[in-house]
Amino acid sequence: MKVLALDYGGARTGVAVSDATGTLARPLTVLTGDAVGRVAELVREEEAELVVVGLPLTLRGEKGAQARTTEGFVGRLRAALDVPVETYDERFTTALAGRGGGRAPEDARAAAHLLEGYLARREAT
Repeated sequence: MKVLALDYGGARTGVAVSDATGTLARPLTVLTGDAVGRVAELVREEEAELVVVGLPLTLRGEKGAQARTTEGFVGRLRAALDVPVETYDERFTTALAGRGGGRAPEDARAAAHLLEGYLARREAT
């Protein structure tokens, strides 16, 4: 199953995509502004069957202001897309992306870390 992952932010949204088997994750791009329309295009272009959005929980696992904003974005995505949209705990993905280096933008690398975690959890269950 091909999965598109989003590291949502008010200014920028990092995007990553898995391979068709749902095994490998790669950074794809960074979107700016209200990304719902562009995400819908990417779902079609990449033939994604699922969208995973990082939910920025606090270190205590609670929902803060940014998580509530992200949930609003998720609601808009669910209304606009024909594929399921899930959330996944994204704590530490930006920090991991900052350490990793590489040519892809940091926001896209953060989305790839998020997707790797999601795919590993799904594989384990």
